[in-house]
Amino acid sequence: MTSDFKCGYVAIIGYPNVGKSTLLNELVGERLAITSPKPQTTRHRLLGVLNRPDAQLLFLDTPGILKPRSALHESLVKTVLESLAGADVVVWLVDPRPPDPGNEVLLPHLRELAQPLIVAINKIDLVAKPALLPLIAAYHETFPQAPVVPVSALYRDGLPALLEEIIKRLPAAPPLFPEDQLTDKTERFLVGELIRQRLLHHLGEEIPHAVAVVIEEFDESRRPDLVNIRAVIYVEKDSQKGIVIGKGGRVLKAVGQEAREEMEVLLDAKVYLDLWVKVWKNWRRDPKAIRMLGYEG
Repeated sequence: MTSDFKCGYVAIIGYPNVGKSTLLNELVGERLAITSPKPQTTRHRLLGVLNRPDAQLLFLDTPGILKPRSALHESLVKTVLESLAGADVVVWLVDPRPPDPGNEVLLPHLRELAQPLIVAINKIDLVAKPALLPLIAAYHETFPQAPVVPVSALYRDGLPALLEEIIKRLPAAPPLFPEDQLTDKTERFLVGELIRQRLLHHLGEEIPHAVAVVIEEFDESRRPDLVNIRAVIYVEKDSQKGIVIGKGGRVLKAVGQEAREEMEVLLDAKVYLDLWVKVWKNWRRDPKAIRMLGYEG
């Protein structure tokens, strides 16, 4: 390892549904973070490690930041702000539209940053190239010291340029994680997220936000022949429980089958998945429930 080797934490922050999880997955080269067209998919800070000959980049995928309307939202905002405080470099990922100077949820925190900031305009595949120039100029005007990098995370366009800007700003330091470690999250956490991703896929707009997944059993004593997993899907109302189960159990069966197949790839083992649905009334508004269900705050 050379003396100019760099290592540091890179917080990826932004409003809901701008593509933060997709960006992390594409930068790291592994599907660590779940993705969905629905906003507020990410609920936890997720670490993804990228190893290069000259640097180790520790990317932090964070929840989309928005004005808190519940105990869960307050917990998510706290997670984002803690990630900002602990980062060496901050990447603000934005949709291809001008900054909103009236937004007081995220901009005040960015204006007070002590760390280097990079603005990454995502989804440039959806915008005509001439329209990019005024967007870049608008973000330069808002944050004159920050480089503005157009990218398409989905198509990996612009990612080498983004990595170059990040590495320039990382501190010289030895690696913090072994080369074969991609994240600090456990397999238990990741299989819970796979279940939640399938729920996001099968359910309507509102119900996924009322869903929490808890892995009650993760028995790998017979691995790789079999890993036994029991998970509880919590919802807030009896009516939601019926929707998650579906007529004749169809929705729950589809969620279980699809999640199990993805778990077998992740764990490289056969999986027996047992899913239950329970009601925990208004858990999103209960700070005690937020903590018991594994959310920070």
